[in-house]
Amino acid sequence: MSDSVRSSAALLQQLKLDQTLNDKLIDSEFPYKAPKHFISQIQLADSKDPLLKQILPVEEELRQTEGFSQDPVGDFKKNPQPSLLHKYHGRVLLIASPKCDIHCRYCFRRHFPYEEHTNQRHWQEALNTIAEDNSLHEVILSGGDPMSLSEAAVLKLSQQIEAIAHITTLRIHSRTPVVAPDKAIQNKWLDWAQQSRLNIVIVVHCNHANELSEQTKELFAKYRQAGITLLNQSVLLKGINDSVETLKNLSHKLFAQGILPYYLHQLDKVQGASHFEVSDQQALALHEKLRTKLPGYLVPKLVREISGEPYKTPL
Repeated sequence: MSDSVRSSAALLQQLKLDQTLNDKLIDSEFPYKAPKHFISQIQLADSKDPLLKQILPVEEELRQTEGFSQDPVGDFKKNPQPSLLHKYHGRVLLIASPKCDIHCRYCFRRHFPYEEHTNQRHWQEALNTIAEDNSLHEVILSGGDPMSLSEAAVLKLSQQIEAIAHITTLRIHSRTPVVAPDKAIQNKWLDWAQQSRLNIVIVVHCNHANELSEQTKELFAKYRQAGITLLNQSVLLKGINDSVETLKNLSHKLFAQGILPYYLHQLDKVQGASHFEVSDQQALALHEKLRTKLPGYLVPKLVREISGEPYKTPL
């Protein structure tokens, strides 16, 4: 992306942060990347900003932690063919893109071998498999991030899924509408979505109210006008959103932009992200207090994904 920043040193300069902080950052096989819109939501000269913490590659990532792995949710075990993940009854996940518009340091797929899974041939083979399985009713586009693809690619893939008669729901998991809303405005795709026979759900990924802006508000209004259901999933992250007030504010701001809180995930235990972990005991206490502050429809389900389980496990 021409509007992304790929140097942490350049980021520190842009945010007027002490350049000595750069000495505590690392070069990683999972490189730094963030779009300018997301960066514009970060407070200047604040090294503890909750958005900043999500994107800086810090020394703690080098820590090898027991119980953390490169495949924390069992993607490799439920991968019957390239680009396809089949974990849950009635629905299947298609790895639509090898890339994201932002590199979140807690990403559970930071070690995923995308080069083996994401080309046009793999797409077609996956779609053929989906077409042959009448037990499926929902296709989930994930990645990477599906909306990091060109509009033409997203539209083509959506139309191919719509052509499979037994598929009734298309779900797209994407962080792009939050971190780079200008890129997520895809007018031809929205025109198709408004006329499509499919139920279309977009599950956005927002962890903190400060990530939402006037631009995201305008984008989500367009999605709603096209008849798209909007849900949000967050990850509970130490030092970022692990307080009742922060989670309450997030739910209220999401709802103000037409999005219902859906999941609050416990951290997937991927190597390199252990410094973000919040204990189950603390997570349960936070969630219980959150229930006293919000109406039920604004309280996200607190869950963990456990490798091999046929559904997300409520805590």
